[in-house]
Amino acid sequence: MAFSTSPIRPRMLIDGELVEASDGKTFSVYNPATREVSGEVPEATADDTNRAVAAAKAAFPAWSALGPAKRAVYLKKLAALIREHRDEIAKLDAVAMGMPVSTHFFAESAAGQYDHYAEAWPHIQGQASVNTPGHVTMTLRQPFGVVALIIPWNVPVHFFASKSAPALITGNTVVLKTSEKAPLAVARIAKLVKEAGFPPGVFNVLSGHGIPSGQILSRHMDVRALSFTGSSRTGKLIQEEAARTNLKKVILELGGKSPAIIFDDANLEKAVAQTRWSMQFNSGQVCMANSRIYVQSTIAEKFVEQFKVSYSSSVKSGNPLDKETNHGPQADELQYKHVLSYINSAKDSGATLALGGSGKLETSNGYFIEPTIFLNTPEEAKITKEEVFGPVVIINTFETEKEAISKANDTEFGLYASVFTKDISRAMRVVQALESGYVGINTTSPNTAYDLPFGGYKGSGQGREGALCSMDNFLEVKSVIMALEEE
Repeated sequence: MAFSTSPIRPRMLIDGELVEASDGKTFSVYNPATREVSGEVPEATADDTNRAVAAAKAAFPAWSALGPAKRAVYLKKLAALIREHRDEIAKLDAVAMGMPVSTHFFAESAAGQYDHYAEAWPHIQGQASVNTPGHVTMTLRQPFGVVALIIPWNVPVHFFASKSAPALITGNTVVLKTSEKAPLAVARIAKLVKEAGFPPGVFNVLSGHGIPSGQILSRHMDVRALSFTGSSRTGKLIQEEAARTNLKKVILELGGKSPAIIFDDANLEKAVAQTRWSMQFNSGQVCMANSRIYVQSTIAEKFVEQFKVSYSSSVKSGNPLDKETNHGPQADELQYKHVLSYINSAKDSGATLALGGSGKLETSNGYFIEPTIFLNTPEEAKITKEEVFGPVVIINTFETEKEAISKANDTEFGLYASVFTKDISRAMRVVQALESGYVGINTTSPNTAYDLPFGGYKGSGQGREGALCSMDNFLEVKSVIMALEEE
């Protein structure tokens, strides 16, 4: 089908109906490559949010009683519809937050999530034992009820599926809020949810800013669990709201400042290619991007030269709708200014600018930032400690294994880390010492394994998500003890 570039007017999905905001208000979404309006999107009001929660609560008894095999039918239908519309979904992300269609594989991966959980339901199992004399004991796994899902803007289609699929198959009903920066692709999927025939109230999709809708979901007394992916600042606010109200279960996947450690025996060509792609993918707008690279001093000069050539030559900036483009803009003006502020702070800290360092707004009319490399950046510098979320990497050196570990761990984040070496004993020593929830050996982000838990240490969050553990996030455990009659 032809793709229109005129402003899109999506709707929200509440209680099985596609609706505008109750007060009729919308907010504008801009194509970050052109700064033209790409959508006018409903801003969910407090009444809209409360109505979505009420609808989910009303739908819960029947949905949870339906049985997972029957619930799975709806997930399978949705997976097929997403695959059918995958090109359109990719284009909507391109005009909303700038992800190039050439690197957008998330519609297919989202469909895979729904297919997986549609077939994973037999793993919803309790336990039984006779270890207590005179009794049979067991545990039951039961859904929470209404769960809220708040997803980020950088890969919205992925998180839409990876959070909602396990929540739905386990018998919960869902209220999902999209990010105001990237609501268009998800709004299209909301129409597919309706087309797939989900019963009214089971799956509700809201659009809007954190206030009021996100705040209301965080404090709502009828929401029993909440899963959020996004900034550490917002994650803390959600946790506070949950603590002040009903102590709902909160799963958080937050920011990162991921280190990659390159030892002098590493496969240099592979290390360069993988760490470069980690920074280039999605224009650096990835929580696990290896934005700090520590290279053993004996190979640092060679690594830096190869990295510079690779980074500068591989990037093809341009219209994210063009299939030749592999490097899009930052998501919006706020992100553009945010990244430039960190570049300027790095310059002020005394770091050496080795590549890039500028925005391209004046020459491109879009929020493009050059791939940027800083060398010799002070470890106490702001850009070394805080998440930038852009195509900006620092490359520093180390002498010893102990020094590399110390520098890598010197942050409040702990989402992803990597180590490149041919010495397996050293690799395992470093893995055990790194304060990170996910560690790659001779590989780096965004590479992950489908069946491993994903989540962070320290300020990078709490809880884990993944194909084998996400269902647990949405299931309560009930212990049952039954006395046996004596003969």
